[in-house]
Amino acid sequence: MPKIIDHDHQKKLIAEATWRVILREGMEGATVRKIAKEAGLSLGALRHYFSTQNELLVYAMNLVKERVIARISKIAASDLQPKEKVLKVILEIIPINEETMAEMEVWFTFIFYSRKKGDVFGTDTDGIFLAIDNIFTFLEKHQLLRKNLHIDIEKEKLYAIIDGLAIHAMLEPSRVNYELVSSVISHHLNLICID
Repeated sequence: MPKIIDHDHQKKLIAEATWRVILREGMEGATVRKIAKEAGLSLGALRHYFSTQNELLVYAMNLVKERVIARISKIAASDLQPKEKVLKVILEIIPINEETMAEMEVWFTFIFYSRKKGDVFGTDTDGIFLAIDNIFTFLEKHQLLRKNLHIDIEKEKLYAIIDGLAIHAMLEPSRVNYELVSSVISHHLNLICID
């Protein structure tokens, strides 16, 4: 009887192998041959799933987005209070554990590589800024924003805080840990939201 292979699962394993190679050797070192070896596959087996290197890299990048979106969707569907929901969503964007740290590092690597190569991966839409835009829409809908805020400026401020914390969490994880990140985001939300 032939072995049944879960092709979706196999593609995800290949994408995760791609992340490990990228984290170890950068985008330039992420050759199909090295990725196949990391995944424990022959080159031909890998090509069965991804006919080109770009196809594999796009899939690997999109898997990062899918995982973050799945975690955020779970929070959005929860029974948390609106302000607590926003805090939890933002904490999913900032790398505060091993999994999110690897995802963010891979994501930044993709972004910088893509910009250098002419956006071959379609990274021109910034998912973090879209998430911030959605957060402000959510806060407005729940009438939680303070009056007389300049919304566009507040969006940019939150964006800068999230990006800054993300970079520093990756560079100094012992200092910029979960507690600090949570405190900074909570403090900022208290500045823009009513009690």
